[in-house]
Amino acid sequence: MRRVRYERSGGPEVLFLEEAPVPEPGPGELLVRVEAAGVTLPVVRKVREQREPIALGGEIAGKVVALGEGARGHAPGDRVTGLVFGHGYADFALLHTTMASSVPDGASAVDAVALVRSGLVAFGALEAARPAPGEAALVTAAASGVGHLAVQLAKARGAGRVVGAVSDSGKAGFVRGLGADDVITYDRQDWGEPVDYVLDAVGGDLLSPAVRSLAPHGRLVAYSSGGGTVAAYDLLVGAKSVIGFQMALIARGRPAVYEAWRRELWRLFEAGDLRPAVHGRFALEDAALAHAAIEGRSNLGKVVLVP
Repeated sequence: MRRVRYERSGGPEVLFLEEAPVPEPGPGELLVRVEAAGVTLPVVRKVREQREPIALGGEIAGKVVALGEGARGHAPGDRVTGLVFGHGYADFALLHTTMASSVPDGASAVDAVALVRSGLVAFGALEAARPAPGEAALVTAAASGVGHLAVQLAKARGAGRVVGAVSDSGKAGFVRGLGADDVITYDRQDWGEPVDYVLDAVGGDLLSPAVRSLAPHGRLVAYSSGGGTVAAYDLLVGAKSVIGFQMALIARGRPAVYEAWRRELWRLFEAGDLRPAVHGRFALEDAALAHAAIEGRSNLGKVVLVP
């Protein structure tokens, strides 16, 4: 089979395609013929920043080919999606049954990859914000794979006003089309009327203006791998709070919650209330171009590999 790998850290240019044996499913694992694999900012950052190479994992979707010992709930030929921690940029991947979700009729593999993992992160970040109906929300990276779903989910949960924050004003039309009431760019000195909560996927230098945009008692949910610091005084003066959110902790430690969120995402999708957008579909051999789209922050929606 083919898979994408790298041997040294760096930009998209370090990725290469190689031939590798088809993996054997272990206990509780499904062997899946991959039809779509998602590309995410955290993985792109790890390729550039982490010293030791990692397996390029993430969300995949495809058909079950074989089952490992004790794997239940799925059969060969079933269409599934889920998170893999091994190689996902490949023709075949190993998906543990605890991470696997059936893909409903009417949804493609690309739909599944665009919706489930990114949607779970958006859904979980929104849950962590504890939104109340009528509250105002701000979503950074609002045109990204996660952000564009977070905008829609905030609206679906009854936000009175949703502001999308983006790096480029050229993305404003896309974000407004998702239901955002206003769109701002990061370089603005004033981010407009205060909001009750921020869902932040960027971190770094944007943390401070994001905290300043909060109304008193506002909450910022940080789910970015971009790091950054917040001055304690900035929190004290407005009784504001910063909440960290990591999807992996939910997936591994709270499987019932993870499954409930997945079901709700599919319900919203089938009802037409959640529309995953796909920026581009790239072949495995073009994985470097997919990473470049993420690094350049040019994507409007999800970036997907299609083996």
